[in-house]
Amino acid sequence: MDYTNFLFMNHEISLVVVMVLVLLTDLIFGDKNKKLCQYAALGLFLAHTVLGLYLGHISDMGNSSPEVFADMYITSDMHILVKNILNIGTFLVFMFAFRWNTTENKEHSSEFYFLTLSTLLGMYLMVSSGHFLLFYIGLETASIPLATLVAFNKKQKESAEAAAKYVLTAAFSSGVMLFGISMLYVSCNGSLYFNDILEAFDKQPLQIMAFACFIAGIGFKLSLVPFHSWTADTYQGAPTAVTAYLSVISKGAAAFALFCIIGKAFAYAPEVWKNILWWLIVITITIGNLFAIRQTNMKRFMAFSSISQAGYIMLGVAAGSALGMSSLVYYVLIYLFTNLAAFGVISSIENETGKLNRDDYDGLYETNPKLALVMMLAMFSLGGIPPFAGCFSKLFIFISVFEQKEYLLVFIALLNTVISLYYYLLVVKAMFIKDPKNPIATFKSDNMTRVGLIICTICMIVLGFISGLYQYIESISF
Repeated sequence: MDYTNFLFMNHEISLVVVMVLVLLTDLIFGDKNKKLCQYAALGLFLAHTVLGLYLGHISDMGNSSPEVFADMYITSDMHILVKNILNIGTFLVFMFAFRWNTTENKEHSSEFYFLTLSTLLGMYLMVSSGHFLLFYIGLETASIPLATLVAFNKKQKESAEAAAKYVLTAAFSSGVMLFGISMLYVSCNGSLYFNDILEAFDKQPLQIMAFACFIAGIGFKLSLVPFHSWTADTYQGAPTAVTAYLSVISKGAAAFALFCIIGKAFAYAPEVWKNILWWLIVITITIGNLFAIRQTNMKRFMAFSSISQAGYIMLGVAAGSALGMSSLVYYVLIYLFTNLAAFGVISSIENETGKLNRDDYDGLYETNPKLALVMMLAMFSLGGIPPFAGCFSKLFIFISVFEQKEYLLVFIALLNTVISLYYYLLVVKAMFIKDPKNPIATFKSDNMTRVGLIICTICMIVLGFISGLYQYIESISF
């Protein structure tokens, strides 16, 4: 191990440089021009995102699976792709947060960018971990700044309550996960390397209990039932930009990390993790859908929608195959654009009117037809209605599970898709059919939000028809 190992940490080093420059910009110009600091943060992160897309492939360096930092850090072309997807999603969140950071959060806008980038750095480490210690460091690096972001609306009681629930649940789940990791350490010859655990895992009761504790811990990050109790209250109380980040970026990183850990540490015991994941997926999709029907607050509605979507993402993990990995990454990519489009509309309406209830959206098409159209496309894509991209992402992930002969699981997931269509169409009905009692006035979204919504809308429509995209993901080495 030498300093050349850092050559494989391009994303992490680039992100740290951006974080330092954001801090320096705020120190130099913060008191004089907060808007300049915002533009600097956006520009720097855009440069980081573009650079990530052109950093090249690990395989181009002559080694498709390099040993980095004594195998604690793992990287591959697939890891790089996932980090690029997280970058794109984070940049879209920054665009949707621009108006909020210009008005309500003007004094602390630089802190918002720095804390968000800190969580992203933790997610990078989670994704590339080859050792449970590095994974845990990444998890906490991602979770602790998120608690601060949830509490960013200091003047609102709901925000403080949301942060308290998030912190308490995060602390408890972290303790449970550490307990499970310690049991793995004891029962696997005193090692926390994924490769060593793979060889030593012989399905002892202590090891099975350790795996269950680990799943409980990461289930919190993914909002899997029954570890989801914090989700609705936290999503409702947090700033909408933070809610969007929690619902997409955090879930995508955790799902990919879980797939990697299962594939590298528990691959020889599928009968252990498949049974646990089977039941988690079923109850997560079902309860998420049933509770979403009851919600009238749009942020709580999207919270239970994201719980259900987490169950669908977990189908790729349950498949445990190369097709499952490709389907999972493709699903997260499509879900990113679709869910952020919905949150972009919610954020835009909230910034202008402060309204968040579904009844407030009655007749939205008459006053703000473009926003209504984007929200309709997002609901259709989340529900899996063809020909939108969400339909194809669900199709591929169902195929990956069907290939493993999990026919009952596919049937339950398909049945729940029909249920989800009902509550997604409730939003469409409100916007296009119901007569408004107190309609939202016509307004014009800020330029950043409009550009973000245009990007998301194009991707929702176009990506489903670009078959080469999925084939490209499928061809990437892991």
